[in-house]
Amino acid sequence: METIKRNILLNPGPSTTTDSVKFAQVVPDICPREKEFAGLMKGLREDLVRIVHGDLEKYTSVLFCGSGTINIDVCLNSLLPENKKVLVINNGAYSTRAVEVCQYYGLPYIDLRFPVDQIPDLAVIEDAFRNNPDIGLVYATHNETGTGILNPIKEIGALAHKFGAAFAVDTTSTYAMRPINIEDDNIDFCMASAQKGLMAFTGLSFIVGNRKMIKKSADYPKRSYYCNLFLQYDFFEKTGEMHFTPPVQTIYAAIQALREYWAEGEKAKWARHTRVFHAINRGLDELGFRQVIKPEWRAGLVSSAIYPDDPNWDFEVVHNYCYERGFTIYPGKISKTNTFRLCALGAIDEGDIREFFKVFKKALENTGVQIPVRYND
Repeated sequence: METIKRNILLNPGPSTTTDSVKFAQVVPDICPREKEFAGLMKGLREDLVRIVHGDLEKYTSVLFCGSGTINIDVCLNSLLPENKKVLVINNGAYSTRAVEVCQYYGLPYIDLRFPVDQIPDLAVIEDAFRNNPDIGLVYATHNETGTGILNPIKEIGALAHKFGAAFAVDTTSTYAMRPINIEDDNIDFCMASAQKGLMAFTGLSFIVGNRKMIKKSADYPKRSYYCNLFLQYDFFEKTGEMHFTPPVQTIYAAIQALREYWAEGEKAKWARHTRVFHAINRGLDELGFRQVIKPEWRAGLVSSAIYPDDPNWDFEVVHNYCYERGFTIYPGKISKTNTFRLCALGAIDEGDIREFFKVFKKALENTGVQIPVRYND
């Protein structure tokens, strides 16, 4: 097997992949309506449920073509009963995206906002339920990838169920990385994409959810054709196929990525990502960078560093220097604070992070940024 130039992606997805996952896409051409291919998707769908320890009788997975945002669209437009509201627990860019989906569909919603650097207040959430008995669907983000904050999903889910609402969670940056138990964590629907924790490729997204709730949603208002959860689920159940053309080669890569996931194991994989995350934080600390989220609230996946108050700091220049040497860093996603992100995703380990910080430090030195970096307050 040939080797391909290895880049270390420290952006929040897509992630660094193994060569074996890359080459898994090179397969004989096949019509996706063949029984052979439908069989591959059946195994893939079952594995996606197993990753979050779901009972295959109670939970299923439904595949869609698209980036992670398609999952937000699907869950919100498909799972809201008539005359009910969506409660969005909003403390970051990706929960804000859920609010925008509600706005575009004209769905009744509550935008329950919290500061982006703070954990949502469970008492405030409970008050929202008491004041709005028509809440039918709750939406939250597990790890707000814009900042790296870890939200209390289990506790939010318990409140949703206490008040009779369904609970959908964006687990795009935690699925197949940070261990999740769909039942114990009070999740009805979780969502992710192949290019994140699975360490495969963009173009395949999926929702793992409660079968009974999906079937019940068949009677809810129809707000989308391509992005209707029940329609896609029902077609899978009847034919074993996606309703519309699937991303064939991307699915082969995802299947290989799943083989590698099981070979590494959930605990060992999370331990590796944790090593990477600690190495990132050590490197930032040694250079004097401040972070947005305090340590005890970080999900263990994203470090969000604040730009230093140095006239020589130029993110683009630093980014380009690192990129030319095989390392990708990424701007932040906080409207009022200038930040950049370093993420513990992908097929990387702490040795890659040590090499990165050699390059990153050189980039700072070349641009005249003072080390350790300084802040005015």
